[in-house]
Amino acid sequence: MVWYKKLHWKIIIGLILGLIWGIIAVPAGLDSFTMNFIKPFGDIVIRMLQSIAIPLVLASFIVGITGLNNVSKLSRMGGKTIAIYMVTTMFAITIGLIVVNIIAPGKTLSPEIQQELMASYQDNIGDRGAAADEFLERSPLQFLVDIVPSNFFSAASSNANMLQVVFVALIIGIGLIQISSKKAKPLIDFFDSLNEVIIRIVDLIMITAPYAVFALIAAVIVDLSGDDPSRTLDLLTALGWYTIAVIIGLLLHASIIYFSLFKLFSKMRLIDFLKGIRPAILLGFSTSSSVATLPVTMERVEKNLGVKEEVSSFVLPVGATINMDGTSLYQAVAAVFIAQAVGIDLSIAQQLTIVLMATLASIGAAGVPGAGIIMLVIVLQAINVPVEGIALILGVDRILDMCRTAVNITGDAAVSVAVASMENQLGEAHYDD
Repeated sequence: MVWYKKLHWKIIIGLILGLIWGIIAVPAGLDSFTMNFIKPFGDIVIRMLQSIAIPLVLASFIVGITGLNNVSKLSRMGGKTIAIYMVTTMFAITIGLIVVNIIAPGKTLSPEIQQELMASYQDNIGDRGAAADEFLERSPLQFLVDIVPSNFFSAASSNANMLQVVFVALIIGIGLIQISSKKAKPLIDFFDSLNEVIIRIVDLIMITAPYAVFALIAAVIVDLSGDDPSRTLDLLTALGWYTIAVIIGLLLHASIIYFSLFKLFSKMRLIDFLKGIRPAILLGFSTSSSVATLPVTMERVEKNLGVKEEVSSFVLPVGATINMDGTSLYQAVAAVFIAQAVGIDLSIAQQLTIVLMATLASIGAAGVPGAGIIMLVIVLQAINVPVEGIALILGVDRILDMCRTAVNITGDAAVSVAVASMENQLGEAHYDD
């Protein structure tokens, strides 16, 4: 196959062309055309992926659980999954703190830039703070209560309720294991067929992925540029060191922690892993949504990395909702950056508080819309740093959101490989594009 006909290269080409289009669109007077007639094609593809996310999770999760045919095996695999997710999240936060303390990006901002950015984004802070206050007022175990839906059909109407869908699928799967195989078989066959149909639909949707990436990236650049294309450059220059700190932290986490995972729990090389999962990483980078990318992630992990369905159908949906390595690392960097920018020196105890709060928030705020910024508000309040400082980073948050989502998806896939290896459910990897 010619190199440029492979899916990941098509996506990369779409991304580059979208970037070029976005840069020239504003000075050429094509910004309105881009937002009104190009961006909708990207939105359509994202909606198609979102529309099949819940049916895919429900069907694959139930099939995976019934394939285990053993509740004790399920609890063992679940314990390993949650434990690895929590450990990788804590490592991510720690790496973020080390990087931001070494680079100290907040100390490079001039007072003039601080005031300009604070004034520009002040209006965006109110809703985030109110949402964070509402989250903090909940009881410590409210996130456990929220996992159990009072009405499944209501929960299944929104991708934000993915944990509730996972819980229902878990209960149905356990119930099917408990009854006779004769009575369970028709329902298992139904979900198995539904799962196969959805995977085929994912293949069809992925044909349009390069065009969606082009449309979405072009729209992001135009949106960031606003009426003045130099504004994006000014923002990126002013916050350049902060952006570099986040990206370095994300790269270090992906290379060190996930490499260590493979060294400890499987024989897979990091480079081979990245080859197998790259279409999902690129799509996640473009969409900034782990849930929207979940169907593609599951397909690539099973087909390219050799992870058995009974593992991927459990580990990946859970990871898409509670595993936020990239987001947690970003919060650690952002919290220290904001403190540095406003002249606050954080003690070791306060930075340890960041580790604890960011880890807990990554679980409890998983289903909250705009979770990344809301979680950051919670962290800032815990270490007594002015919440208004978030205004300093909103200008580049969209770009960094794309980066941290790519790392979140990479982490989900890495943990699925590790768990599959520990459970002897890892086949041979191959890289079919």
